[in-house]
Amino acid sequence: MPANRVSKSEFKARALEFFRQIEASGESLVVTDHGKPALEVRPYRSNERNPLDVLRGSVVRYIDPTAPVDVAWEAAQ
Repeated sequence: MPANRVSKSEFKARALEFFRQIEASGESLVVTDHGKPALEVRPYRSNERNPLDVLRGSVVRYIDPTAPVDVAWEAAQ
C-alpha cells in the first residue's frame, strides 16, 4: 500500500494518529474504500491571501508602460 493511502477501516481505528501525522507533515492522506480513493484528508490552508502576493512575479517584462501602442485599434460603433 502506498505511504499516503489508508483503508476506511484502518482510518477509523487510528484517525487521531493520522490527524496528528497530517498536521506535522503537511501532506495529504487518501482514504480508500475497497481499494478505490474515496476521501482526501489534508491540512487546512487559509484562502485569504493578499492580492498583490498572488500577482507577485507574474510580470514578465515591464519596459515602457507609458509608450504609445503601435497597433491600430478598431472602435466599436
